[in-house]
Amino acid sequence: MPLTPTERDRLLLFTAAELARSRHARGLRLNVPEATALIADTVCEAARDGLRLAAAVERGRTVLGPDDVLPGVGDVVTEIQVEAVFDDGTRLAVVSDPFGAWPRHDDAPGAVLPVSETAATVEPVVTLAVRNTATVPVSVTSHFHFFEANPRLDFDRAAAYGMRLAAPTGSSTRFDAGATVEVGLVPIGGARIAIGFAGLVDGPLDAPGARQAALRRAAVCGYLGAAPVGRPEGTRKGVRA
Repeated sequence: MPLTPTERDRLLLFTAAELARSRHARGLRLNVPEATALIADTVCEAARDGLRLAAAVERGRTVLGPDDVLPGVGDVVTEIQVEAVFDDGTRLAVVSDPFGAWPRHDDAPGAVLPVSETAATVEPVVTLAVRNTATVPVSVTSHFHFFEANPRLDFDRAAAYGMRLAAPTGSSTRFDAGATVEVGLVPIGGARIAIGFAGLVDGPLDAPGARQAALRRAAVCGYLGAAPVGRPEGTRKGVRA
């Protein structure tokens, strides 16, 4: 039976969730992938049952409590994101506090340590106007290579190459259908290697010819805002350095 990549991913998630349900039924406390799969699958099935986004997220939030997971899991998994198919289309469901509100342990393995608002704020290097031409909202997380964001987002892709949102780690920016949002971007740090995402780069961002090749792939694949091959860069509006 031929399956699309999305359908295969859904079956993989369901299989992991079934394993988690079996272990949970035997009284075992779940680890990170088991708990994540079970909650994400619960949200997807709630959407399949016809629930709206808010109700599906709430069902996912109530399926497990702090006593159902191993020590430290609640400190590591503070938010679960999954794309679910609702009656009105595919939506990104974000389950915050997936095990309910309970005290965090700063000394737990993998714990997320809070930082001050000043330290979390990043000064943007480039500001872009981004228009969502899709009929559904689109969310982009803080460290996603913004150049490769949803093809229905219309903005200057060339200016966004090698950039991410100037936002605290783990946060996301929502672009409502038909809306235009101004966002700030900063260069991706570290080794500056983009693997995965939409597959437009899959390698070092600063390798010779990588930027031009990525722009050509984006244009061929129909990404809005990717200048056609041969078009001078920097001619689109909505960019402010």
